[in-house]
Amino acid sequence: MRIVVARLDEFPPGERKLVQAGRRSIGVFRIGDRFYALNNYCPHQGGPLCVGRTKPWVQSSGPGEYQMAGEEALVACPWHGWEYDLETGQSFLGPGEPPVRTYDVSVESAESSAEPKGGRMPGPYVAETFPVHVEDAYVVVDTSPRPVKPGTAPGGEK
Repeated sequence: MRIVVARLDEFPPGERKLVQAGRRSIGVFRIGDRFYALNNYCPHQGGPLCVGRTKPWVQSSGPGEYQMAGEEALVACPWHGWEYDLETGQSFLGPGEPPVRTYDVSVESAESSAEPKGGRMPGPYVAETFPVHVEDAYVVVDTSPRPVKPGTAPGGEK
């Protein structure tokens, strides 16, 4: 199943979104220009994992010395603080605990989607559409004639 989460311009870096897929809740994180998706269920005790805080790895060069390394890479369950790697789902607390389920995330343009919309396959006819844009506080539809593409009839029909 493929789930559309949001338009890229509506999902700024550092944000997360929770989406439903049937009974499953999935957290999608944007860290910089990378995206991660995890099951919103902590394997430790079932907490809402994806509402927890994110943080970077901590590195140490010796006792009493540490530094934060890069961007956020871990999410901590808000119930007990168990941390999981955003990329792999691996836990770093509780030896032998299962990882959280991760999912692949991709950024696609509307034109690149080969999936049928709403389970329907496209037919041979295309309805005429008009561009819509916002000017100041007004929504405007432009019904000016557009150039006809070779191989199409007026109105977009093939």
